[in-house]
This record gives sequence, structure tokens and C-alpha cells, in this order.
Amino acid sequence: MSNHFITLSYLRRTNRTNNTTEHTPQEGKNLGLYNHMPHSFHIHNPTNKMTLLVIAVLICLPFLMYLFRAQPKPGPALPPGPRPLPTIGNLHMLGHLPHRTLAKLAHKYGPILSLRLGHVPAIVVSCPKAAGLFLKRHDAIFAGRPMIQATEILSYGARGMDCAQYGKYWRRVRKMCTLHLLNPTKVASFEGLRRVEIEAAVRRLVEFAAAREVADVGEKMVVGKGKEDDKRYDLKGVIEEASPLAGAFNLADFVPYLAPLDLQGLSKTMKDLSKRIDEIFENIIDDHLKEEDFTRHKDILGNLVALMKNPNNEFISPFDREPSCLTYLSTSVVTITWALAALIKHPRVMKLLQEELDSVIGKERIVIESDLPKLPFLDMVVKETFRLYPVAPFLVPRESVEDVTVNGYKIPQKSRIMINFWAIGRDPNVWSENAEEFYPERFIGRDIDVQGQDFELIPFGAGRRGYPGMQLDLLTVKLVVAQFAHCFTWELPNGMQPEKLDMNEEFGLSMPRSNKLLAIPSYRL
Repeated sequence: MSNHFITLSYLRRTNRTNNTTEHTPQEGKNLGLYNHMPHSFHIHNPTNKMTLLVIAVLICLPFLMYLFRAQPKPGPALPPGPRPLPTIGNLHMLGHLPHRTLAKLAHKYGPILSLRLGHVPAIVVSCPKAAGLFLKRHDAIFAGRPMIQATEILSYGARGMDCAQYGKYWRRVRKMCTLHLLNPTKVASFEGLRRVEIEAAVRRLVEFAAAREVADVGEKMVVGKGKEDDKRYDLKGVIEEASPLAGAFNLADFVPYLAPLDLQGLSKTMKDLSKRIDEIFENIIDDHLKEEDFTRHKDILGNLVALMKNPNNEFISPFDREPSCLTYLSTSVVTITWALAALIKHPRVMKLLQEELDSVIGKERIVIESDLPKLPFLDMVVKETFRLYPVAPFLVPRESVEDVTVNGYKIPQKSRIMINFWAIGRDPNVWSENAEEFYPERFIGRDIDVQGQDFELIPFGAGRRGYPGMQLDLLTVKLVVAQFAHCFTWELPNGMQPEKLDMNEEFGLSMPRSNKLLAIPSYRL
């Protein structure tokens, strides 16, 4: 209809310019349009009739194509799913929390369902067995990544390891990460840095405990930069802004011809944020390069700068600063916040964890990394947090690189594969009838890990596109949760009872809490 109005406005302006002869009132009355059209609009003019006909066809064409679309050729059919509308497909069905909406649709259509998100065919997978088909049996076919506006703008043309297209470049970056940045030896070498930062976080919370002040728990657990550096670089602020942008359902990704209009304003916002990210990383890299011993920091970026300075490395040119900005921004803080919120909401579980910590560690010292293998209940608490509150409810979407048949269904090339890990984690067929309850003891006697082999619990994905920073994230989450549970008891402000604590989530690239976790710590060591 907007095209109709624009065309009419154009005709009105044209007719006034051309000074065409107006109809008489009687002629307009006879046409039945005198009170509805401008006098200068000649309805009997063949050119105008043709214009209206073209407008009508353009308006009706998508609906005609929808009604009289070609019958599918014989062979495997697409997975079942709701019927899409013209142009927008099923985008209107996603709602504010798509992982919840699509979990409900899976109950109706099955664990493998098909949608059309604008112009993009999408396959949603909602059970462990089906996830194994896509992430293990046909892993190579679904190793692609969809090209979306967020990764194009925020990740230097999709050069980040998580979003890079499957191929030679991705293999080179992956090799660099596994050999030089995130292998077990390198992760262990960061222990001193982690200890310093966690001790600093504990000291800040001790100050809140002494003053009986309410602490923003997520704000006080940022690990990785000193307090002054964090003020200078504002890494936490950038991460908080980038996460919802990267995970937003951007119309430009699904209806490409709308991209130049930037109807949601996302493109402009992402470009502005990208400039800030550039400035932050440039400053951090420059700081490292100025030092003679740039490995002194014992962090990931220090290792990247060391590679840049080594002329014999096969990964990064000394002048190629973009790959140095591929340092991943860990989402472990989101997981830690969910874990502590769940422990505060469930005092029974917190008590069991503190009893284990007191038994193994005692109250004379804080937890160190070598203690972690001796804390099985802590391990169960972390697994239960991953199950109920996954950082990435759809993992990182994949894309099929060719046509393939999976479980008897046709999966076209360029289909977007969305593994609804949130739905898998709450499936009563997998986790029993108390699947919605935070109950870590469900893992007793169940040999389920989180490293991509057991598809009931895949918070870091699986297969060749699994998350390479898994070991570092696991270590960080366990260590901080153990530290905060061991050092403090927690009370909700204003006398709020634990069972009243809000556990609602927001949707994005990560799945943060809707509201900040505010609590009053009391030091217990």
C-alpha cells in the first residue's frame, strides 16, 4: 500500500507541474471519484490506468505466488513446521524470547522443524538425538556459518573464529588458538593472573560485607583487567552493548532488500560500537607492544602480540593487527551470575556446596585451582547451571554448505541450523519430570560431561565448530563460583525471600538475566 500512496503523490506533483486540464465537477461526479481524488488526476488516462494496474499487480504478486506456488518435486520433504507468510515467513512468530517460542513449536511439530525466517530457510533442532545428527554425523556439511550483519560489522568482515566461514582461513585461526592461545599449557600459565584478579574481586566484596551494602554481583566479578584499566578501556560496557546487538533478530539478515533502510537502527549502532572496539583494542595492543617483555602480562593478548613480533610465525603478519583483535570476549561472567543467583534462590543447594567447600578447603584459606578436581558437588552445580541457564540458548547458528537428507528430511543448502539447547536442557524426556527445577543431584551416577560428546549437555557446542575456549571458561566459572560461595553468605536486599528472586532472562547472543543480581554479602572465613 505504501507504493500506492507514493505513486499517487508522485502523480499529483507531476500533474500540477504539467498544468493538465481538470475534470469538471459533473465529470468527476460521473466517475464517482470527484470527492476522493485530486481534480488533476485523470482516471480515464490510459497511462494512469496502466500505473494503477502495475501497482495492483505489485501488491498482489507475493500473495498470488504464495497461493499458487509450485508443488514440491517428488523426494524427501522439508521437516514439518508452521506455514510461512509471504516476505516475512515465520518471523512474526518468534516473540521476545525465541528459544521459548520455538520450544513450544517443537512440541507441536517435532524435534526437527522447519521455518522460513524472511528469505532464510531455518531448521530448529530440539532433542539430543537430532542434535547428534547435525553436529556429529553430518558435522562437515553443517560446518558453515551464516553471514549476518553483526559479524560483518563487529568481527572485521566475519574474521572472528566463531563466525568465520568454514575453510582455509578458519582452519588457520583455529590452529593458532589451539596451539598458542587456549591449549591446556597456556591456560595453566594464566593461573597467576586469575588468582590476582579473583582475590581483588573478593577484597571488593569484603568491603561491601563490612559496610552491609548491596553489591551488584555481576559487576564485582569481572576478571581479566585491573580496576584502572577497566575504567580506561570499558571492556565490560562494550561487551554488554555488543552481546544483544550480535544476538538480535535483525530484519536486514532475513529480508536483505531492507538492509539499506536500517529500519531498526542496528547497522548505525553497530558501526558506532565497532569504532569504539577498534580504539580499545588498538590501545591495548599498543600498550603491549611498548613493553620489551610483552609476554609479562601472561594473558591471551600477550601471547597474540608475541606472535605478531615473531617474524617466523605462520599465523599473523607483524603489520596485521586485525587478527589480534580476535581475542574472544568470554561470556563466563553471565554463567557465573546465573549460578550464584540459582544458589541464592535455593538455600538447600548453597548449604550443600558450602559444606563440601568447608570439608575440602577449610575456613583458613580461599579456594585455589588445584582444589577444583576434589569438589564433585561444585561440578554438578555448574552442570546444572549450564543446563537450565545456557549462555547461548541456540549455541552459535550453523549453515548447511550443500543439500543433504537428515533423518528422512530434505535440508537445503544455505539452511540456518539452530540447535535449541535451552529446549534440550528442559526436556522432561531427558531430565525427568523435575526438569524445570534446579537440582544438581540429578547428575549423581550419570556420566555426562560438557565437552561435546553427550548431546544432552552441550553448552559449548560440539564437533569441529565447538567453542575452543571451553577449558578456560570451565575453569573460570568453577573457580569464581567456588570462591564466592566459600567466602560469603548472601542475603537479598529489603528482606526479600530467596524464593522470590526473579530468574527471568533476556535474549541475545548470550542470555543474561533480565535484572541485575543484587545481594548483600557476609564474609564467612
